[in-house]
Amino acid sequence: MGKRALISVSDKTNITEFAKNLEGLGVEIISTGGTLQAIESAGVKAIAIDEVTGFPEIMDGRVKTLHPKVHGGLLGIRSNAGHRKEMEENEIEPIDIVVVNLYPFKETLQKQNVSKEEIIENIDIGGPTMLRSAAKNFEDVLVVVDPEDYPRVLDALQEDDAPIELRQQLAAKVFRHTANYDAMIAGYFAGETKEEFPETYTVTYEKVQDLRYGENPHQKAAFYRAPLATGISLAGAKQLHGKELSYNNIQDANAALEIVGEYEDAAAVAVKHMNPCGIGVAANLHDAYKLAYDADPISIFGGIVALNREVDQATAESLREIFLEIIVAPSFSKEALDILTEKKNIRLLEVDMSENKEVNHKLTTVGGGVLIQHQDAGQVTADDLQVVTKKQPTEQEIADLLFAWKAVKHVKSNAIVLAKDNQTIGIGAGQMNRVGSAKIAIEQAGEKANGSVLASDAFFPMPDTVENAIKAGIIAIIQPGGSKRDQDSIDVCDEHGIAMVYTNMRHFKH
Repeated sequence: MGKRALISVSDKTNITEFAKNLEGLGVEIISTGGTLQAIESAGVKAIAIDEVTGFPEIMDGRVKTLHPKVHGGLLGIRSNAGHRKEMEENEIEPIDIVVVNLYPFKETLQKQNVSKEEIIENIDIGGPTMLRSAAKNFEDVLVVVDPEDYPRVLDALQEDDAPIELRQQLAAKVFRHTANYDAMIAGYFAGETKEEFPETYTVTYEKVQDLRYGENPHQKAAFYRAPLATGISLAGAKQLHGKELSYNNIQDANAALEIVGEYEDAAAVAVKHMNPCGIGVAANLHDAYKLAYDADPISIFGGIVALNREVDQATAESLREIFLEIIVAPSFSKEALDILTEKKNIRLLEVDMSENKEVNHKLTTVGGGVLIQHQDAGQVTADDLQVVTKKQPTEQEIADLLFAWKAVKHVKSNAIVLAKDNQTIGIGAGQMNRVGSAKIAIEQAGEKANGSVLASDAFFPMPDTVENAIKAGIIAIIQPGGSKRDQDSIDVCDEHGIAMVYTNMRHFKH
């Protein structure tokens, strides 16, 4: 008896051509529903599934392949005499090839104004069951879930039979595919039932690309994206120019994108090693970039720049003056592209920044496990500020304090940011004590520190940071508050007549 194939696909890419080739190899084809119509319309002879099962498709197609004639034909081990005898006694013919892909659950979720009923109806039952049955019995059943695999399957069949290595590879792909599918369904229901941290947490990601190496050349790496990612995301970026992104490029570009998303007005952010080295906000993009550049013209060299407006000619001309690894923006004008693409290696990434921000889970791996938390989406407005000193901040000081607060949120703890007139002028990041971070920020600012404001990502356990800030000429401070010794810092501010405000929210970033 020749080989038999069961074909039932939602994604009909190249399926008629594949079916014709199978028929040409002498394979008998069984099919269902829309797939049957498609391949018969292409002139391929096929047997309807109900002719095999002796049972009609019922319940709007919900039940059609869930039958012993199907699963016995998939799960029967050909080398097992008992299995062969039972198959003969029950008139079950073996199915040697399964070509199945699943109802478009992800695509249905992504539709606008989709109903719950439509979502539920696009949860495939028979498809995953057939795939799992075939993959379990991969030594006897060749299972194909991805249209990309059609050519190599045909090549193998032309050599009479597929080698065991290919069979096992395709079976492994099936279990990854069904795991991905079930993870999306589980995520949907967890959202519907408001279970943020359920008893098991299953996530799934789809490969964007392999990377040349990881954080260092001796580490392997790849880039994956969440299949249902929403909001502003580097995973959905369109690369317009430049060489392939590296692991560190992606990390830095993501950090820059998260920071620039904090600001409503035209903003420019320069990042090195996932910390901002310069942030500027202005009435237009060119002025914003100049502020970001002037904030630290040394560190920006070889960095990543993110912008929240279309890159125009004037901004592009300034950007090309130095070596930059990546420029991220919502769009680039034709003139800007002409200018920037003259530089061979610079990467230009276009990212849709119009999507609403959503609070997503952040995963951090630890040895043998993972930590899960909400992304830090905490926001503070002028109305949230608690003035704790005798001196009230002016409107300009409040504007600078809020600007600095948005920046310090994205600096590695312990973090201190000095700012003035919508520009960072000193950033101290990742030190083991807050005084050390303040000293770095003040030293970087130099004379610009005089008349600036200071933001701290967490409270001051002692007044020494405040004392150093006052010596540098800082005129207002924003910090979370909450230390047992808060009053010591307040007293120092009152003694020197400067303002301090509390946010009652901290932004540790480890």
